[in-house]
Amino acid sequence: MTYPDSVRFLYALGNEVRSSRLGLERMTVLIEALGSPHRVGRFIHVAGTNGKGSVAAMIDAALRAAGLRTGLYTSPHLVEPTERIRIGGRSVGMEQFVWAFEQVHQAAEQLLREGRLEHHPTYFETVTAMAFVLFRAQAVKSAVLEVGLGGRLDATNVVTPRLCVITPIDFDHEAFLGKSLEAIAAEKAGILKPGVPAVFAAQRPEVVATLERAAAAAGIEPVWTSRWRAEEVALQADGSRFVAAGPRRIRLDCPLAGEHQIANTLTALTALDCLGVPDDAIRDGIRQTCWPGRLERVSTGPDILLDGAHNPAGAHALAAHITRFYSGRKVWLIYGAMRDKAVAEMSAILFPLAAQVIVTASDQPRAVRPELIRDLVSHPRLRIAPRLAEALEMARQAPPQDVVFVTGSLFLVGEARALLVQ
Repeated sequence: MTYPDSVRFLYALGNEVRSSRLGLERMTVLIEALGSPHRVGRFIHVAGTNGKGSVAAMIDAALRAAGLRTGLYTSPHLVEPTERIRIGGRSVGMEQFVWAFEQVHQAAEQLLREGRLEHHPTYFETVTAMAFVLFRAQAVKSAVLEVGLGGRLDATNVVTPRLCVITPIDFDHEAFLGKSLEAIAAEKAGILKPGVPAVFAAQRPEVVATLERAAAAAGIEPVWTSRWRAEEVALQADGSRFVAAGPRRIRLDCPLAGEHQIANTLTALTALDCLGVPDDAIRDGIRQTCWPGRLERVSTGPDILLDGAHNPAGAHALAAHITRFYSGRKVWLIYGAMRDKAVAEMSAILFPLAAQVIVTASDQPRAVRPELIRDLVSHPRLRIAPRLAEALEMARQAPPQDVVFVTGSLFLVGEARALLVQ
């Protein structure tokens, strides 16, 4: 089987959100048939609504700086599915991806023939199992797993980790996780395990109560990131420098743009401190963290920045960054979103900051048609581009002193990155 063949098969399983079948029964049967690779090595399990990818990337980078052979599993990908599985800081190769796919697919087919599975594992379940298989085969010592959807019933939740981390929880995927923050928090808290330490980021009051109850039920005393605070903060358009003051003082240099990344850095720091990672590795790892598609500048003259803000909290964070660093420049916004997102709310947050708005759609079946976005929100200078390539061509007409943001969906950001980054 070739790499394109494996990718086509995965996509044929259906969109990983719409076709998701929450529950651990299939994943448990599959992973045990593969020899339980999820029991090999040490896992750090990261759930939450916002910042979980950034936090996972920082933890992975610091563990590598400490000399460990690491794995990192995240979703979704921006350009290629291989990005979801990283070993030693690099995406796995296409040959490795195909090898892992064949291991998992053959096991699934055997289970189907035996009647132990009713359906082939989903897209996300398949790739999650592939990550476990590759981590074992590549002798990974510590792996960071980002939850895909929720937590309690997510395919990654077959592990008993060394540490659980929960980043800020907000509204997202309400159709799957519940209509209230309490319900969503309860699903995210489903990654907690008896006796497994946990780190909690700062949360809304109703979320705090839910997480505290879940921790008490698991018999654990969570470590809150509030034990650390940021002092001497120097916030710049391309990152931040500050002193993390808490049990001791650590000077940190975060290369990820956005004020919200300071809180994410403190979450990663708290997790790394719980893991006993030395301060010099924490400093080096955070300084070397790379997390594409999040306030990432990919072109100049005009500046073009990509940001996968895909929910209201992400939109607020992007709006704050634009207001702080680009209020003196004319802002162009290329926007596209998925149908299961709060499109009206997000566009109401972002569109007023833009002098020019171009609404478009990613090449995804769940993408909202640009005409529908146009009808949801009013803007005096709004244009439609049926495809992202056309939207980028329009934006390239902007004067060099202007700035262009591509946002609304990680799928859109991924397509933009494929077109703009060589």
